[in-house]
Amino acid sequence: MSAQPRTARGTATRERIVEVATREFAEYGIAGARVERIVAEASTNKAQLYGYFGSKEKLFDTIFTASLDQIVDAVPIGPDLADWAVRLYDRYLLRPDLIRLATWARLERRPAGHLVENAMERTGHKLDAIVAEQEAGTVRPGEPFDLMAMVIAMSMAWSPVSNVYAATAGEAAEVHERRRGLLRESVRRAVAAG
Repeated sequence: MSAQPRTARGTATRERIVEVATREFAEYGIAGARVERIVAEASTNKAQLYGYFGSKEKLFDTIFTASLDQIVDAVPIGPDLADWAVRLYDRYLLRPDLIRLATWARLERRPAGHLVENAMERTGHKLDAIVAEQEAGTVRPGEPFDLMAMVIAMSMAWSPVSNVYAATAGEAAEVHERRRGLLRESVRRAVAAG
């Protein structure tokens, strides 16, 4: 009978903390999240949590950065911005917690300006893709960052941050198809050259 190696146990503990804390922060935000609930559900203790992350705020930052990476990796930008918007819509349906984390970050960490410090580094490839389409004559002239921000905002029309209606994956497929069609056509019109 062999014991699990110390590093494997540490990695498993760290992953449990991140998994539980993601749910906790998505539901309650930074101020409302409770370290006591996180460590109890993750079957660990405060010393380990602080040993891995330093503070509740640094734990949130770690999770939030990873959530941004998940969206970027799962939904890479392509030459068709309307298609990209629809794929973002679909991702929000699958992972509403990621959008809630971004909302809490905006409310509690960065109420103005870019949502993350290295925003231009993180979005450079997206902006390059938009510039390439502008140069090809398929996307309207204008500040690429503003066009990207508009397309993202349009893709979030029914997301958990909507002040009108938050969609869920459990809604009828035809409802989602109708929204995808409207989103696709609206983005195409909004970014079309000429």
